Amino acid sequence: MTAVDGANAGPAGPGTVPDAVLRAGPVAGPVTGPDARPEAGPADGPDGPVPVVLAGGRGHGSWHLENLRRLEAAGRVRLAGVCELQPLAAEELAGFDGVEQSPDLAGLLERTGARITVVCTPIHTHTELALTAARAGSHLLLEKPPTPSYEDFRRLTGGLAAAGTACQIGFQSLGSHALDAIAGLIGGGAVGRVRGIGGAGAWVRGEDYYTRAPWAGRRTLGGRDVVDGVLTNPLAHAVATALRIDGSDRAEDLAGIELEQYRAHAIEADDTSCLRLTTARGTRITVAVTLCAERTADPYLLVHGDRGRITFWYTRDRVLVQRAGHAPEERLYGRTDLLEDLLAHLATGSPLLVPAHRTGAFTRVVEAVRTAPPPVRLTEPVWHRADGPAWRSGGTAPRRVISGVDELVAASAETLSLFSELGADWAVPAGVPGGEGERRP
Repeated sequence: MTAVDGANAGPAGPGTVPDAVLRAGPVAGPVTGPDARPEAGPADGPDGPVPVVLAGGRGHGSWHLENLRRLEAAGRVRLAGVCELQPLAAEELAGFDGVEQSPDLAGLLERTGARITVVCTPIHTHTELALTAARAGSHLLLEKPPTPSYEDFRRLTGGLAAAGTACQIGFQSLGSHALDAIAGLIGGGAVGRVRGIGGAGAWVRGEDYYTRAPWAGRRTLGGRDVVDGVLTNPLAHAVATALRIDGSDRAEDLAGIELEQYRAHAIEADDTSCLRLTTARGTRITVAVTLCAERTADPYLLVHGDRGRITFWYTRDRVLVQRAGHAPEERLYGRTDLLEDLLAHLATGSPLLVPAHRTGAFTRVVEAVRTAPPPVRLTEPVWHRADGPAWRSGGTAPRRVISGVDELVAASAETLSLFSELGADWAVPAGVPGGEGERRP
């Protein structure tokens, strides 16, 4: 079993990584299982730093490497191994000693006895590598999205349940302490009855963002699902965090999905999209996102109540409460690191912040994107060319800008509307046959 190496998207998106092959080993155990099974309890083990293997150490994996360096300095973990085809250079492993490197994850886990595996590889490699770690008895921090399909998600949760291993999914925004504060505000009636939640994300990415790796911007690669679109990878936190705020993050919590996908870039996947979810409790959630913005802005979620509103800038842990008869209240919150939370779970049995089964609703969104018609191709002059920052290399790079999309994204969050309902002449209503064609102004 092989998997293409490379980094997945974190808060700032995926990084530049070379092609590689990580040997996951054969996958055993059941391929189906309930996604609401409880995660493993405390793991027995010797005192001292917990041995960790990192699968995927470049791109966003370098963020995990730095986090491991911090935790090793604090005596919490020990980096026992790195799984890469091209070994990390000495300068990349500065501060670490005795780190074994190998492209064979199964063998590396057997030799190191790692109690935790951090998987930060391309989306289409997640399932097999995670199941390999679970079979080895290694608990997981698995980057988002957990899997590229709902079938794979059921394989993953079934394998985790059979192995008795814990799995934390890397939605860093779900470690924000602001989420408990928002839940308290909503539960206490601070903004009245919640009418809906709107998400907005407008980021700038150049054309080099999609040439950094063979899987970038792909729906499939070599016959395998990738689903590397704006909703499912770089701005996926908006979807997952909105679902968590509503308490609707399990697979059975979704009642309906409306989806509009577009692309200005010469890619397979979407770079500009919106969706509207209806949850089982009746909440409407919209998320409108683009990588073709006129200017980058912090993404946010807007909780609409009938007596006020809450704005949450989830990458900043910043909350603004506005309600009639009160002055605006703004506050910054802390955040719990997800690897530290996994360590606490293994030591004490405390609940995980992002166990796999609580990303079931998000994975149903991934499945809707995967099975939808290809994104509508937008043509000039719907978008125009401009220069922007190069992807993690300094300098500038050409990019594609959709005129007016920043305001459109904000209007969607404000009104809980889809692009086609906001008068964009290039937008196609969700579910219209043939919507995957070309759109000109």
